[in-house]
Amino acid sequence: MSEQDAYKTADSTYAVVSAVAVTPSDSAVIKHTRGLWIGTTGSITITMMNGVDVPFVGINAGTLLPFQCTAVKATGTTASNIVALY
Repeated sequence: MSEQDAYKTADSTYAVVSAVAVTPSDSAVIKHTRGLWIGTTGSITITMMNGVDVPFVGINAGTLLPFQCTAVKATGTTASNIVALY
């Protein structure tokens, strides 16, 4: 089973087991996340598992987003202190 398929079937009742700070980048690909923590209010643009870039505007500080994504883009991202959860 590929890593992408494993995340599609991940049991959402399991807690996050790892986290890493994310620096938004228009070229960097990150390991498929279970979610994102937004530390500072702003907007983000992420690449979803299907490869589509999606902007999310007006996210409050301290928000946990249950997104499986492969990138946090610099273009369109004004939020900071972003943490990828695995």
